[in-house]
Amino acid sequence: MSGESDLIKLYSQRILALAADIPHTERLRAPDATVRKRAPLCGSTVTVDAKMDGEHLSDLGLEVKACALGQAAAAVVGSAAIGRTRVQVEEARDALKAMLKSDGPAPEAPFDGLEVLRPARDYKNRHASVMLTLDALSEAMQQAEQAQTA
Repeated sequence: MSGESDLIKLYSQRILALAADIPHTERLRAPDATVRKRAPLCGSTVTVDAKMDGEHLSDLGLEVKACALGQAAAAVVGSAAIGRTRVQVEEARDALKAMLKSDGPAPEAPFDGLEVLRPARDYKNRHASVMLTLDALSEAMQQAEQAQTA
């Protein structure tokens, strides 16, 4: 397969559709925590505002400045994250990392839509961008939980 057809496969219509439809793109006025993450290799950035109700994410704000792969990941996470616990988000993060690094299974529902990013496993320079939203969200949820108990 040529390099050009590899890129066409990587940027499938589904990935491009997800990238164009990221939910929760309004920043929260009074988040419990905010985390900004940057992928040093490509410069993609994601800022996550998290609002918690006990152990569950009750509201989310996303600012995504990333490639189509990072945007697609943000769209899937944004669609699935409300109502989830930090443990569920961390499990999805760890499964996504394993899927990219060692061709592991896709994250379980409700984050199973991240399966669409499996072709990115062959592009190690894109892994950090794909991981940004889940990395930032898990950290924001942890900070919010710590603030609740302080």
